Amino acid sequence: MKLTIYIDGACRFNPGPAGIGVWIIGDEGRTIAEISEYIGEATNNVAEWGAYLRALKEALALGAGEAVIFTDSKLLAEQVRGTFKVRDPRLQGFWREAKRLEPKFTRMTLTHIPRENNKRADALSKKAVEGRPRQSEKPAAEAP
Repeated sequence: MKLTIYIDGACRFNPGPAGIGVWIIGDEGRTIAEISEYIGEATNNVAEWGAYLRALKEALALGAGEAVIFTDSKLLAEQVRGTFKVRDPRLQGFWREAKRLEPKFTRMTLTHIPRENNKRADALSKKAVEGRPRQSEKPAAEAP
């Protein structure tokens, strides 16, 4: 199964209250899940990495062989690609975890996109920062 995933991390101030947004779309273009989670006090880079790891874990849990992931964080995309080094010790653990998870896919890509093309994940991450409790939501039409 192929999943298309849009991710974003948000933070009010930097560091400050932070959240992640993950929008997962299935093969047929239907929303499988929208994740909006408050992650506590963090930097924007920690939030971006948190969203990426959550996307990888959710995709694996859903049985995806292929994950096509989009982010508006150039830093995250370049660090995952290896173009930029992960110098921040707080982010190195995220990088190691990602490198452990990525090979579990038959194909996995992370692509940097303009912020205006990532509005849904951005809205989910900002919703989380507003202090709402941790939540994962399925669309009402697909909820059990």
